[in-house]
Amino acid sequence: MIRKITLLIPLLAMLTPAHAENWPIWRGAQGDGSSAEKNVPVKWSETENVLWKTPLNGNGHASPIIWGNRVFTEVADVEKEERHLICLSADNGKTLWRSRVLQSPLEKKHRLNSWASSTPATDGKLVYVAFLDREDMVVAAYDFNGRQQWLVRPGVFSSRHGFCSSPILWNDKVIVNGDHDGESYIVALDHTNGKTLWKTRRPNKTRSYCVPIIRRLSGRNQMILSGDQSVASYDPDNGKVHWYLNGPTEQYVASLVYNPGADLLFMTGGFPEHHVMGIRHDGKGIIKEAQIAWHHTRASWTSYVPSPISEGKYFLVVSDTGYACCFDAKSGELQWQEKVGSHHASLVSANGLVYFLSDKGETRVVRPGPEYKLVAENQLADKFFASPAISGGRILLRGENALYCIGNKAIASRD
Repeated sequence: MIRKITLLIPLLAMLTPAHAENWPIWRGAQGDGSSAEKNVPVKWSETENVLWKTPLNGNGHASPIIWGNRVFTEVADVEKEERHLICLSADNGKTLWRSRVLQSPLEKKHRLNSWASSTPATDGKLVYVAFLDREDMVVAAYDFNGRQQWLVRPGVFSSRHGFCSSPILWNDKVIVNGDHDGESYIVALDHTNGKTLWKTRRPNKTRSYCVPIIRRLSGRNQMILSGDQSVASYDPDNGKVHWYLNGPTEQYVASLVYNPGADLLFMTGGFPEHHVMGIRHDGKGIIKEAQIAWHHTRASWTSYVPSPISEGKYFLVVSDTGYACCFDAKSGELQWQEKVGSHHASLVSANGLVYFLSDKGETRVVRPGPEYKLVAENQLADKFFASPAISGGRILLRGENALYCIGNKAIASRD
């Protein structure tokens, strides 16, 4: 039986006057990289279908989010040791405002991380951000004019790999994963004032950077994430555990996705062992092998950093070392594997196509199926670690040097 997918908050997929789907959190309205839009471009280059290109004047891997004609992302001013929230016009890329969230010594980080890696979130009224201030996680809210509404410190955070905890939204809550090398937790804050509504301890004190997804599955609201040596489901309303899978490895970065046709959740990770599996969602308490529909441990079939995608009957993943794989979602049977280059950006999909953005700026557009079908191959002269965002028939790609807006120029000229 196919379960209904619920949105993270009721307004996340609200249409703008131009009938564009908002992209309000990391990986979009559904939190899984998928877009409902049909007119998304498949071809571009440095000279073709780049509607605008804006330097962000700062360091960071935070992905852009989009609400109406506003684009939000984060940067770090390394010289001044400042972290900023930026707002740009989605129409022309002009910077509308830039607000300093905090000034703090730059934390130690992994060479592939940045000092502004967490993606903001918005409910259309406020924009929510998360950064690290020495030993404290900082979460703050800003209005659409760049004025701070609240700032709180919901818990400590320590990781030699740095910080990257992107907030998600559920009803009246801003939820942030606080897995770190210490007293780990997940915390829900009141979106109006930052007050802690619930805070759930994570038992294994292990760093991870997984953003949860929220679905209505098995007759209950489930917030599911890997990390902290586990895969677990919580009630997003109160933080209580539904079910918990020990392991199968220590550290995770990639988020889970769900396929309604197969009625399975998919996990890929991690470090030091590699796993990809289809998981049933009707368990209670500690779950074991009976809840695992299929399971692979081959390194080239799994990803550690890039989050996967579920599209149609298929589940697709790209390994950090650059192997794209397509599986039958229900059986877990490998359909094909293709070398596509090193990836750290997560996969996105639109109109039945999946977009693979490599570190070196090459985007392969692929049609999932039993055979590898390359629809288009595009190149930009930049480096990319942030994940794409889709809204209004456009794709936003954050490079090391600029934010790019990709769209059909013929269509854009008529708007």
